[in-house]
Amino acid sequence: MFIKQLSIFLENRRGRFTEVARLLGKENINMTAFTVSENSDFGILRLIVSDTEKALQALRDNKYAVSEADVICLHCPNQPGALARVMDLITAAEIFIEYMYAFSEGASAHVIIRPDDIEKCVAVLKDNKLELLAASALYRF
Repeated sequence: MFIKQLSIFLENRRGRFTEVARLLGKENINMTAFTVSENSDFGILRLIVSDTEKALQALRDNKYAVSEADVICLHCPNQPGALARVMDLITAAEIFIEYMYAFSEGASAHVIIRPDDIEKCVAVLKDNKLELLAASALYRF
């Protein structure tokens, strides 16, 4: 139930994200989910793509600093309190969340989670009958 996520380090200058989007588009790689965080010198573009290996190769061939990490994608209702209930379970299990981001469509939400102990987090969520999505399920959005 792990999903591969790419993290690309980008210097803060105009057009840098555009270059990545153009490169991936040219390679016929779809960006399914992404988030950007930044400080004064650089940003980190985290994204889930339709073809991780092909994206890694294309980015590295074009001199981007890119790394790969495992994350979890939780499917939950898009309603008030749903995420709080999940976070209560994670907190009670003493799992630290390094970062997370989400997207929703209608009645459903998808939360990308990067916990410090991914196997323990998966076990806690599954034990509580929560739905985790495989990478292939994300590509239909």
